[in-house]
Amino acid sequence: MNVCVLGAGTMGHGIAQVSAMGGHDVVLRDIDEDIVERGLDHVRENLQGGVDRGKVTEAERDATLERLSGTTDLETAVADADLVVEAVPENEELKRDVLSEAEEYVSADCVVASNTSSISVTGIASALDDPTRAIGLHFFNPVHIMGLVEVVVAEQTSESTRKFAEEFVEGVGKTAVVVEDSPGFASSRLGVALGVEAMRMVQEGVASARDIDASMELGYNHPMGPIELGDVVGLDVRLGILEHLREELGERFRPPTILRKKVRAGKLGKKSGEGFYVWEDGEIVGVSGEGDDE
Repeated sequence: MNVCVLGAGTMGHGIAQVSAMGGHDVVLRDIDEDIVERGLDHVRENLQGGVDRGKVTEAERDATLERLSGTTDLETAVADADLVVEAVPENEELKRDVLSEAEEYVSADCVVASNTSSISVTGIASALDDPTRAIGLHFFNPVHIMGLVEVVVAEQTSESTRKFAEEFVEGVGKTAVVVEDSPGFASSRLGVALGVEAMRMVQEGVASARDIDASMELGYNHPMGPIELGDVVGLDVRLGILEHLREELGERFRPPTILRKKVRAGKLGKKSGEGFYVWEDGEIVGVSGEGDDE
């Protein structure tokens, strides 16, 4: 199968990697050559890390890289694709525009997917001439490690598109959970509900970020606490999801003041080096604001 991933950022290069590891020929496309090359570099680093840890063989690494290429040319990227997955920033208008433009060049039977974590796939699909080919494929970060993909069925999605998406997900070694298109789907809605309450608890001084995370990791067997997870996902991403869910579902999803302050200050989490925690080389080295009044 030929797969095209539109967007070479964190999610995009991750989706490209697992697709290539699953045996598909993959084109990673972005609007800037430097962004494309950074995405490919991240894939190389991830694969080498897998080799170093004994999770990936050298032969698997080399075969994966052989199946992966990058470009800035949209028509070239999607022309032979059986599946196009957009992984651009979480903005509905942008996603609609990107997939609508891609549809001009794809074949009649190409499936078009959005890697959105909360935006209506039905709304995105409505921008297409053939919305029956549209579906949501919500991968989780880090893509090469996380085993879940939400398959989000839009109102227009055909049965053949749904089956194709499920088979693709299973073929790249992930577990597909099928959900109907609704605000926040299943994972984002539940995940941010826990995360936003944890942030409110930090804001109110109920407990420290470390202790809140420890309570969920040790008491409920979560692999990562809700505060740390917010930092890993990106606090700007969390804020965007909450604002969308608040609009769709009501005030229980109102973003807390502490989250808005951090995003305004550029403290976006792991990717910026500081969020609720302080990060260095991908590891937590401290707590943001520890010792002050934040």
